[in-house]
Amino acid sequence: MFPIKVAIMGAGLAGLACAIMLEKNGIEPVIFEKRRQVGDRFINGEILMSILNRPIDDCLAHFSQNYGIYLQPVGNIGKAVIFSENNKAELTGQIGFSNIRGRHPHSFENQLARQVKTGIEFNSEACYEELLEEYTHVVMATGDGTYAEKVQNYRPDLTATLKGAIVTGKFDRYTVYAWLNNHLAPKGYGWLIPLSEKEANIVIGYPDYSENKEKDPNVLWERFYEDVCNKMGQYLKVVDRFEVNRYLFGICKYPRIGNTFFTGNCFGAIMPFLGFGQFPALLTGIYAAHDLSGKSKYDEMTGHLRQSYQNSLVVRRALEKLDNRKLDTLVKAMDTEWGNKAFNAKKFDLLKFVSYLLRPATG
Repeated sequence: MFPIKVAIMGAGLAGLACAIMLEKNGIEPVIFEKRRQVGDRFINGEILMSILNRPIDDCLAHFSQNYGIYLQPVGNIGKAVIFSENNKAELTGQIGFSNIRGRHPHSFENQLARQVKTGIEFNSEACYEELLEEYTHVVMATGDGTYAEKVQNYRPDLTATLKGAIVTGKFDRYTVYAWLNNHLAPKGYGWLIPLSEKEANIVIGYPDYSENKEKDPNVLWERFYEDVCNKMGQYLKVVDRFEVNRYLFGICKYPRIGNTFFTGNCFGAIMPFLGFGQFPALLTGIYAAHDLSGKSKYDEMTGHLRQSYQNSLVVRRALEKLDNRKLDTLVKAMDTEWGNKAFNAKKFDLLKFVSYLLRPATG
C-alpha cells in the first residue's frame, strides 16, 4: 500500500492538534509555518466558554480524557460581569477557562508545540499548490480564511475591526468582563480578560459595516478604555497595543475537497457571536487526524461544528439589531436567578435553542 504523506500548512491550534493526533496514530506529518516561531503574533487573552460548546461543559477535560492533549489555562472562570450602557449583570458558575495566545511562552500554541515531536519548518514559503504535488494529503491550517477563500471554498459572512491592549493593574484571574454598548463598540462587544493578577487584555471588536466605517476607531477606543478604567476603579497602564483590520469571519463550503482538509479558521472555527473559536479549531485538527488515520470521516465529524457556526451567526445578527436601550433590557434579564440558571444549564445547548428562537427575526 502506498504510504500517505501529510503536509500541515500552519503551526497554530488546528495544525498542531492535528500533528499530535497523527503522531499518536503512527503518522509523522511535515509542518510548514510561514512565521519564524510558534505563536509569532501579538499577545492577547481568549476564553473557552462552556455555553458555546454544549453539551460539553469542560473543554480542557474533554481534550485530555479523549485525545491526550493537555492544556493549562490562566484560570477557570467563576464569574462573568457584563456591562451595557446603564446596567450590569453578574453570572457565576463553571463559565469556562481563560488563556493566553501569541508569543507568550504559556500560550496555547506554545503548550501544543511542546507536545509535538515532529519538527516544524519555519519561515516556509511553500504554497498549497506545491504541497499538493509532493504530498498525498494537505491539512490547511493557515490561521485565517484567506487561503480557503483563494481556492473558492469559503463563504465570507463579515469582517471586523479589533483594537486592543495589554494593561497592568490589579485583577482577579477568575473573573472576566464584557461590554455590550454600541457607544463603545457599535454592533460589537468589548472584553477584559486577565492574563495574571497584574496584567489583562482589553479589546473592542465591531463589524466593518458601512455605518461603522465612518467612525473613528481611536475615538471608540478612548471611550472604551476610559469606561474600563472607571468600571474597574483603577488606572490601567497600557504596556502593549494591537489592532487587526478586516478580520474575516466565514465558513468553508466543503470541509474536505479531494485530499485537502480545511481546519481551524480555514474551516470556519471563529464563532461570530462573541469572536471565540479555539474549541472548534482544535477539534477540526483532531478530526482531520482521525480521518487520515482511518478512524472516521471528516465531513461527518465536523457537522456539529458547522451547525454551531450557523447558530452563532444567527445570534450575532440578532444582537446587531439591538440598540442600547434593548441591550440594557437584555443585560437586566441576565442578572436574575433564571438568567444565571439558563447560562449554567449543563447538557443544554442554550446557543442552539436561542438561535432557533431568533431565526424568524433574522431571516
